[in-house]
Amino acid sequence: MSNLLKLGFLGGGKMAQAMANGFISAGLTRGENMVASFHPSDTMNIEAFKTFGAETHTENLPVVKQSEIIFISVKPSVVSDVLAAVRPASAGKLFISIAMGVTLRELENSLETNARVIRVMPNTPALVRAGATVYVRGTAATEDDCQVTQTLFKAVGTCEEVTEAMMDPITALSGSGPAYVFVMIEALADGAVRMGLPRDLAYRLASQTVLGSGKLVRETGRHPGQLKDDVTSPAGSTAAGLSHLEQNAFRHAVSGAVETATVRCRQISSK
Repeated sequence: MSNLLKLGFLGGGKMAQAMANGFISAGLTRGENMVASFHPSDTMNIEAFKTFGAETHTENLPVVKQSEIIFISVKPSVVSDVLAAVRPASAGKLFISIAMGVTLRELENSLETNARVIRVMPNTPALVRAGATVYVRGTAATEDDCQVTQTLFKAVGTCEEVTEAMMDPITALSGSGPAYVFVMIEALADGAVRMGLPRDLAYRLASQTVLGSGKLVRETGRHPGQLKDDVTSPAGSTAAGLSHLEQNAFRHAVSGAVETATVRCRQISSK
């Protein structure tokens, strides 16, 4: 794969900016090799993309014509209209969609038959190159396309291949999951503040604790329950805190959030 990929973005919001920044930082492309399209009123995001050195347009067709790989990063509700406008230039191009709930079949039906499509689900920690991304290959996507996708998204975190049937629960887990974790960080800090810590220190310690705990699970490969037991001394403070969480249905509430979000994703997808 060339170091100087010609990347296009149909839509240039926060996630598109996070990806673009990560790709540049990883040396996969340069700002002047990127082009993005925007609604004319989206001046803030237009200016953000210009800071990369990227070319910007208020029409979508130039993006597809000038790019090797095109990211579909507009809102799901306008994907069909956007792809209809660029279909004449889509032949032989690789499209990578981050539009939630828009299936491979819908994407492929909106483009020329020899366009290749990969559907991905990144999450917002890609902003700090710590994202969790999964992808599903379309019917015409090649092994090289999958390799390119992995290389691109590993530049902003992790990337794994899945089946499309997994996309709704993955959206509920890693897509929505940062919001659950942010609430947990806030709650941990609130408890520490009530017990006398300054709030800024409480936020720093809570966020680093979550970051380090996640890294420990990933890098040791040990079961989270085993790692929990390592921290929990008999009749100690951790045991007391865990008992409080269990009495207040913490485990049930968190797993239930993922289940409820999955149901909602499926409702959105069915529409």
